[in-house]
Amino acid sequence: MTISFTEFLTQLFTTPSLLITVVLTLGVVLVNGGTDAPNAIATCVSTRALAPRYAILMAAAFNFLGVCVMTAVNATVAQTIFSMVNFSGDTHQALIALCAALISIVVWSVTAWASGIPTSESHALIAGISGAAIALHNGFGGINGAEWVKVLYGLLFSTVLGFSMGWLVTKAVELLFARVDRRKTIPFFKNAQIFGGAAMAFMHGAQDGQKFMGVFMLGILLTKGQMDVSNMQIPLWMMLLCSLVMSLGTSIGGYRIIKSVGMDMVRLESYQGFCADIAGAGCLLISSLTGVPVSTTHTKTTAIMGVGASRRISAVNWGVVKDMALSWVLVFPGCGLIGFGLTKLFLLLF
Repeated sequence: MTISFTEFLTQLFTTPSLLITVVLTLGVVLVNGGTDAPNAIATCVSTRALAPRYAILMAAAFNFLGVCVMTAVNATVAQTIFSMVNFSGDTHQALIALCAALISIVVWSVTAWASGIPTSESHALIAGISGAAIALHNGFGGINGAEWVKVLYGLLFSTVLGFSMGWLVTKAVELLFARVDRRKTIPFFKNAQIFGGAAMAFMHGAQDGQKFMGVFMLGILLTKGQMDVSNMQIPLWMMLLCSLVMSLGTSIGGYRIIKSVGMDMVRLESYQGFCADIAGAGCLLISSLTGVPVSTTHTKTTAIMGVGASRRISAVNWGVVKDMALSWVLVFPGCGLIGFGLTKLFLLLF
């Protein structure tokens, strides 16, 4: 099941509820571009391998490629997201709950962005729609525990694998280049970082693009009064639209997050930035192929921690890490409660 662009436009301008849902969904994608996508290019900008403008253009192109290629190869991440909660029942109320969830994500993420803390849009999305589903069904009957537990697996998996891969890749690169003059390796690793940043941007699109397009399709189907999303196919126009909006968000607000992740947490040399990118991209690739929804922010930052720790533990600014970890811990109850409260309020009002 899919929807053509012509059909979408026709429904968009004749169905006010769809227009509201699309605006909110694209708003979330825009915020994702400003708060999550910059993590993919943080290291190559902080080590001056690429100027911010060119890094953003590169991220835009490879985000789009990641969305298209990985969605065509394996769309299980999208399937996991919209199977995680149950919006069945009255489609009008379900649409209200979905809109409340999207607003909760924007509220939470903009607050974190204003503080310069790289919160996870993936976790905010999961928390927001879960809180809305609980409010819609007045209990945990709106949660599919078998799918939701994959989030917890992903949280643990990305932490352990991101950190360990960052540490191992750095040690391997240092071993391979042990006899080479460090100054002579700088041009090589600056170019290699461009590849690593592109790989991270590609995998960010593969992971986060699927999640938000899954919600986009769910909103379209709910406005048509349909509940079955098991056979849905994400159209190419939606991939392009979400990629462009995500890139716009990165160009507007990305530098604050780039500074927190790429500069404040660990001072990286060119080869270390390359190691962090390769480790983060490898972790995201494994997660995408296995259908486990993980956070790009979480994966990239733990990879950077692993790179810094390979030199010495004190090389990591643990004060910045503590702030990030606190935002990760709080996102589930915080954004979930906002989604729950807004759903209850909107159901009374509308």
